[in-house]
Amino acid sequence: MPKIIAKKGDWVNLGYKLFSKNGINGIVVEKMAQKLNVNKSSFYWHFKTKKEFVNEIISFWVSADTNKIIARVESQSSVKEKFTTLVELSFKKDPYLDFVFFLKRYALKDKTIQSLIDQTDNQRINYTKGLLFEMGFSENEALTKATLFYKYLIGYHETIRYKEQGKDYIDEVKKELNQFIKY
Repeated sequence: MPKIIAKKGDWVNLGYKLFSKNGINGIVVEKMAQKLNVNKSSFYWHFKTKKEFVNEIISFWVSADTNKIIARVESQSSVKEKFTTLVELSFKKDPYLDFVFFLKRYALKDKTIQSLIDQTDNQRINYTKGLLFEMGFSENEALTKATLFYKYLIGYHETIRYKEQGKDYIDEVKKELNQFIKY
């Protein structure tokens, strides 16, 4: 049995960062093993294939950027606090914003991954819709505003992709959101 130095989480974290920088081309087992200072057999101890590894990275993304955000939002007591927390967490400064860009490219070749992206998008929109409904918007208004919120989020991240955000960026985001979601 080989001595395992790098844990599964070490591989996934590194893979997530590399995928965010270079997409699927950044996932090179030999280079990753060098960065982790381990033998590449450590990779195959945890993952049977590169595809399985990419699926683990995608699961990590869903967990970190959707499920954990929802859990943190749900820890707030009032719906206004929940929505404010959702805004602050969704529009966070993040050096790995290109993950979704590369993932959508990768999904062009894999319908299963495209389906997962669609499910994640729908989960996020429906969660936001629920908050907005709870805030007093009708179901139709809540869905429209949640969809706009999500599209604004994607557009916002796209426009700041390679730019430094100012100290007060979240205040600006809230001001802009307030143009179509009064809260």
